[in-house]
Amino acid sequence: MNRKIIIKNKDEEALIKDLYKRKDIKAERIKRFLALPDLTKKENSPVKILFDQIINLSMFKDFDLVDFPRIVTVEQCFDLLNMPKDHPARRETDTYYLDDIHILRTHTTAFWSFYLKDKKTLEKLEKDREIKALAPGIVFRKDEIDRSHYPAFHQIDGLLICKKSKKIIMQEDLKNVQIELAKGIFGSDIEWKFIPDEFPYTVESLEMNIKFNDEWMEVNGAGLVHPQCLKNFGLDPEIYNGWAFGFGDRLVMIKMGIPDIRILWSDNPQITSQFKDINSKYKEVSKYPEIFRDISFIIDKNINLNNYYEIVRDFADNLIEEVKLLDEYEDKNKFGENKKSYTFRIIYRSFERTLTNEEINKIQEKIREKTKQDLNAVLR
Repeated sequence: MNRKIIIKNKDEEALIKDLYKRKDIKAERIKRFLALPDLTKKENSPVKILFDQIINLSMFKDFDLVDFPRIVTVEQCFDLLNMPKDHPARRETDTYYLDDIHILRTHTTAFWSFYLKDKKTLEKLEKDREIKALAPGIVFRKDEIDRSHYPAFHQIDGLLICKKSKKIIMQEDLKNVQIELAKGIFGSDIEWKFIPDEFPYTVESLEMNIKFNDEWMEVNGAGLVHPQCLKNFGLDPEIYNGWAFGFGDRLVMIKMGIPDIRILWSDNPQITSQFKDINSKYKEVSKYPEIFRDISFIIDKNINLNNYYEIVRDFADNLIEEVKLLDEYEDKNKFGENKKSYTFRIIYRSFERTLTNEEINKIQEKIREKTKQDLNAVLR
């Protein structure tokens, strides 16, 4: 039976209290994301249905289940996991920073920083010579806007650490875990293949692909626990070894035929009532028409486009199906040094209702004004 471990951050309450005193746009965005439900805990959510299927596989029956804070430190999320100082994930264009030290967790792998410092966990490791855990939960990351990306999404991480005197973990062990996991979701006749990959916190890393609907699709990443990470947590890599894996919402969307990540967040009963079990398939409720608006502007070419996507989300959020880059070009004589012109198409569509031109025009005008203000953009 799974042992449930809930790890609190004694500073989190004070951090949130301070956050709610702030009125700046960064704080407003973070407040909005912290208010979102964790779909791995929401009944009848397709995310919970699939993640529960994994947790209940016989191979994971004695794994600890770890729930850890949404607000973590840079050290917990990056440093202890051997992520280089220049890793893109550390940039403010990719990660939501509350301050210089605290961030919204960007991956559930950050649970290592809590689990491997938990007193009872370390006692268990000494007694049983092995610890095993799963950590499902919501994570946050700045990203582009399309049908498969949203700034809040979900992952589940698995971790096994054991003494080498009990078992020497090989890449073959890692492959077997991934194969059994894939069979548990997609059935015993699923086709798979492994592709070499790289992660800062693992070695001999792999990406697993499965053949689904006659297409090869990436479903998760995995590897053997990096010796440096073991050292970072006070575990001697000469004595200990282990494996780790992780996957996210994409697996849910593939399995249940969900074409747009926003569907995962819908409270529309016509949508939510469709998800009963692991074999549920999404059926389109009603295809409301799209409305699109184009926007062109010139900005400093060193500005990360995630800054623009954040502005769009501030004003339209779940009404956007996609923000598509139509054109980009430089012309020093026309625009000036280090300037670049972009043209985007913003596609609006709701799953709930037909949008009106009037409401979209109001949203579009707010986006235009904020783009000009925040990015020092010249609108075209």
